[in-house]
Amino acid sequence: MLVARTTTEWRLRTRGLALGARTLVMGVVNITPDSFSDGGTSFAPNDAIARALQCLDDGADILDLGGESTRPGSRAGGDDAAVSAEEEQARLLPVIEGVLKARPHAVISADTYKAATARAALDAGAEIVNDVSGFTWDAEMPRVCNEFRVGVVLAHTRGRPDEWRTQERLAPDAVLSMVRYGLAASLEIARRAGMAQDAVVLDPGYGFGKRFGENYSLLARQNELLALGRPLLAGLSRKSFLGRTLASLHGGMTAPVDARESASVAAMVAAILQGASIVRVHAVRPAVEAARIADAVMQAAHSSTEN
Repeated sequence: MLVARTTTEWRLRTRGLALGARTLVMGVVNITPDSFSDGGTSFAPNDAIARALQCLDDGADILDLGGESTRPGSRAGGDDAAVSAEEEQARLLPVIEGVLKARPHAVISADTYKAATARAALDAGAEIVNDVSGFTWDAEMPRVCNEFRVGVVLAHTRGRPDEWRTQERLAPDAVLSMVRYGLAASLEIARRAGMAQDAVVLDPGYGFGKRFGENYSLLARQNELLALGRPLLAGLSRKSFLGRTLASLHGGMTAPVDARESASVAAMVAAILQGASIVRVHAVRPAVEAARIADAVMQAAHSSTEN
């Protein structure tokens, strides 16, 4: 079943973004030495700026810049986080400034769960805060985001990254219920902080505390999360569960990150057909092209139901 997306405007810090008419592509720039997806190839500021500008040239609508890896097994989110707010900002801020110097109208999202880093990134010109914890790891984050009247992505995360590999497996229905409940709770935190509903986009959090097949159960019913009343962002790019699905094509071993691009595009298209308005990707150009095709299918299906 194809899901008709609601056309709406996402209110950001200084502007709005139209959602629903076509899929927006968010390009990932990891300013870290230990990202699961690119192994630190954009860690140096000049490399990260060049990577960001290439994403824009390839058609990215939004840049998602992050200075701390939240890969499985990392200490992100805890009191003993491996990356301090100061170090995260030292990585992130020069890249925000460099990108905006070259492309003043670029829409930048700061991928952080730390309120201090969010504040610094917003001062530097970011329009969006992408909080993988959905406002649950730093109690100050909702207040900062409301103060700046910024756009936010609130993601669902089950536990912290160093707990994900040992979590109990869930039944398919339990996965969806858990994510729906968690996102509803994040929305309520935002509401209590005074944030406008039109500033919020929700992310099911693929791979964030969901084990392997649980992600497919969630993807197959992702459209049901639209009942929460907010647009959806889907980040499936290069996730380990995709690599595991491809194991039979790689000698029984999980496909390495650099062999997951086709699977990433396939999962992304499934997410669009299940109602995602924004997709978060590493390889921008293939995603832009695939999203155009998925959007054309969605538009044709919608037109046929109207006639």
